Amino acid sequence: MTALDGADAREALASLTRFVPDYPDKGVVFQDLTPVLADAHGFRLIVNDMADACGPCNADLVGGLDARGFLLGSAVAMSLGVGILAIRKAGKLPPPVLNETYALEYGEAALEIPADGLDLTGRRVLLIDDVLATGGTMAASRRLIERAGGTVCGMAVALEVPELNGRARFSDLPLYVVSKGQ
Repeated sequence: MTALDGADAREALASLTRFVPDYPDKGVVFQDLTPVLADAHGFRLIVNDMADACGPCNADLVGGLDARGFLLGSAVAMSLGVGILAIRKAGKLPPPVLNETYALEYGEAALEIPADGLDLTGRRVLLIDDVLATGGTMAASRRLIERAGGTVCGMAVALEVPELNGRARFSDLPLYVVSKGQ
């Protein structure tokens, strides 16, 4: 018997997520899913919840956003029976790459995908990440997929920071959130 017996994905997130105030900058509350991902039952609950909710998207591929989106996205992709595309932080892939810069709530960053060796033309991609805050990372990922010829058919995150209103950027797409964060 564990503390999560009988729990659903939202309860697993509520009981296992670690909230770190003022990280990485003052005023930001970092929502650390490491304890959730390390708990086999909690991880399974979240992955199954995301896969069930996103099945109707009929994705050909899951795009996992660097870095916790890799973990969640890989597991969801396996559950859906599709491949995984690692959408990487800048500088992690050999050239040539497609690069997209975006603003964070606490700075600026860039994401990349391979510019060759992978044909996304006409492919339906489901984007997966851990937390939706301002939506900058998801929006940059979407632009990358579209520049490569793919279509984003939906998005899913474990947690959302509602007061940052990131979901407003994606009113034209299905967006699944397991649980509202802090």
